Amino acid sequence: MEKIMIVEDDIKIAEYLNSYIGKYEYEVIIAKDFDNIMTTFRHVKPSLLLLDINLPSYDGYYWCRQVRKESICPVIFISARTGEMDQVMALESGGDDFITKPFHPEIVMAKIRSQLRRAYGEYAVKYEERMLTQDGLSLYPERLELRFGNEVTQLTKKETDIIEALLERYPRVAGRQDLLAKLWDEQAYIDENTLNVNITRVRKKFQELGIENAVETVRGAGYRLRITWSKGEV
Repeated sequence: MEKIMIVEDDIKIAEYLNSYIGKYEYEVIIAKDFDNIMTTFRHVKPSLLLLDINLPSYDGYYWCRQVRKESICPVIFISARTGEMDQVMALESGGDDFITKPFHPEIVMAKIRSQLRRAYGEYAVKYEERMLTQDGLSLYPERLELRFGNEVTQLTKKETDIIEALLERYPRVAGRQDLLAKLWDEQAYIDENTLNVNITRVRKKFQELGIENAVETVRGAGYRLRITWSKGEV
């Protein structure tokens, strides 16, 4: 069953959409923690996101940009804002469509069906899923998933990017500056301690798969992936 996630702080509108969309055999999830939309998004893994602009803490443009860092799932904005620039900003932030309030529910359903067809159905662009492998270790970047033997662990986007860089450079060293540029290319300066924190998280992900000492620190250079183990051995 395809999942539709609703991010709307007007509970009456959210419940109305929930009731109407649910009649068409979609699973509907209403976000309730507006400070942690991405936590809910990662947990739900929706097929499509309905997103208001005016939200507590951060607006819909912000959350759409965060979603686009991790997912290509369709995003439809629903907002009382009717200005041209509002629609432009929605699309520039990564949105796929825009519905103005008040809306007719059948229009919402038609746009949902259209976006789902484009993303997953008859109109979807077909492509082979990327997979990087080395000695029994498999990374699926689009799934944010790492596999080793029969074990699987879920990753964040940053963890995925780091492991992808290490696999691409294997058995060579991935330089610290190269990693910083790959992960935070939109920001002029990042404290290198931020990279250290993310490397620590990556090491824990490998440990979840039963792999110890997978990421070697090469002093003065960067990091290197060590794939010289059998499971349960160092």
